Amino acid sequence: MWETGVSRGGKESAGQAAGRGGCAAPGGVPSQPCDLVTVPARQGLEAVDILRLRDGVGPVLHDGACDTLGFLVPPGTADGWDVPGSACTQTYGRGIALGGGEDAVIDPPVTGTGWLVPPEGAYADATDPVVLRAALGEAARTIEAVDRCQ
Repeated sequence: MWETGVSRGGKESAGQAAGRGGCAAPGGVPSQPCDLVTVPARQGLEAVDILRLRDGVGPVLHDGACDTLGFLVPPGTADGWDVPGSACTQTYGRGIALGGGEDAVIDPPVTGTGWLVPPEGAYADATDPVVLRAALGEAARTIEAVDRCQ
């Protein structure tokens, strides 16, 4: 279902590039496709909120039915991804390169999806897998606590 390979193009300052794990080479030149971590929408929305508060969210997709969210993560993440309740898909070089300037409208790379966090509104080219893992854990604990209180 999810198949993407997204890298961001365009220019960014040295400050923006520092510390960004992503799918673009230094200087923002499209380089490699991203892997995609998919999670149930409820947990994903909590994680997006957590990541936004910490300036750590990369582009995020939602499926047409809004059942799942897909976080773009650096290539190679799928090799070691083991978070229960989620999946990480390798793209094997298939996909698109994001770019075309600041005013470019970038269509989602997967048919039947839309951007929850579009590339131009993201803090990073891709979400750092370590940061995403922590946010998903925090989101799961939050959901569990809310469900216990109902």
